[in-house]
Amino acid sequence: MLDRLVLIMERLRDPENGCPWDREQTFASIAPYTIEEAYEVADACARDDMAALKDELGDLLLQVVYHSRMAEERGAFAIGDVVTAICDKMIRRHPHVFGDGRSPGWEALKAEERRGHADASALAGVALGLPALLRAEKLQKRAARVGFDWPDADGPRAKIIEELAEVEDAPDAEARAEEIGDLLFAVVNWARHHHVDAEAALRSANAKFERRFRSMEALADGGFATLDLAAQDRLWDRAKAAEKSPVSAPDSAPSPPR
Repeated sequence: MLDRLVLIMERLRDPENGCPWDREQTFASIAPYTIEEAYEVADACARDDMAALKDELGDLLLQVVYHSRMAEERGAFAIGDVVTAICDKMIRRHPHVFGDGRSPGWEALKAEERRGHADASALAGVALGLPALLRAEKLQKRAARVGFDWPDADGPRAKIIEELAEVEDAPDAEARAEEIGDLLFAVVNWARHHHVDAEAALRSANAKFERRFRSMEALADGGFATLDLAAQDRLWDRAKAAEKSPVSAPDSAPSPPR
């Protein structure tokens, strides 16, 4: 079945008879779609929606085939090379399954792989295109693997307090932005020490805020924007309380959306 998808992409990219839109795409123009599709896969997983997951995995697979086709047009590699490379990597990284039953350990395996690359840093390969919170966590985990880490959560907690003070003492907007970046990095570190995925936690907080905000709008019956902040804040408290202990809303106001 993969061969069929490869042939479809080849037709779409055909210089003479292909799709004009598909022909003009480049790695740079397609990359945002690749990232978007990965997020849609993650969303389907979070909702445990198997029908959506099937569709989104197909969309993500299309992205792999798309990039591979453009690389083949350059003479760099083809989809078969991508599959071979990942198969070899999985076997190489699991000698306890595919080898003699012994493994030198994950870090030793990764170090051996980095030895063949120009960038042998422990931080090598952490993609620049990752969401900032996720990339911060990955960088911290990489550093921790070689011993550069706080021994417990007290270290990053103290760092958060330190960074808050530096934000307040920042002399100008540029310095303040830098210090807020340091503060966010410290918060990710603190979350990591509590075994909390910062990216997932913020995604959940976004969903909660959106849910409660929509409830406030429903309670205001179309007049939310005309209310002062104190009235809006009271609606927030009602939406929050209703979410924690669902009860029927008063007849005078519509029920929050479910």
